[in-house]
Amino acid sequence: MLFVSLVINIAVLIPICYFMLTNNTRIVKTLGEFSPARGILFAIYIMILTVSVYLLFFPNKEFIVALLSMQVIYKILTPFTVKTLKHSFVISNILIAIMHTITLSTTFFR
Repeated sequence: MLFVSLVINIAVLIPICYFMLTNNTRIVKTLGEFSPARGILFAIYIMILTVSVYLLFFPNKEFIVALLSMQVIYKILTPFTVKTLKHSFVISNILIAIMHTITLSTTFFR
């Protein structure tokens, strides 16, 4: 399951990072025009993408658990910080948090 969660991170973040980098109209509609806040989010996404790719090729269970745990926490906090459940990023964050929670629970309860 650790592998699956890393692959999901990579599959989701490659297009999102590309769209953010190119200021694609879909990202502008979803996240607004470029701003310092969007730049910080982009940096976080690049970090998660880079670390996920690294851990796919050089797996380290403790590092993967730390990465996924951090993601679950921030993704669960997203509806509270954005103040809606209707935003597409909030919905996808919740779904990915559920997936990573399943991964983490199966990792700890084997």
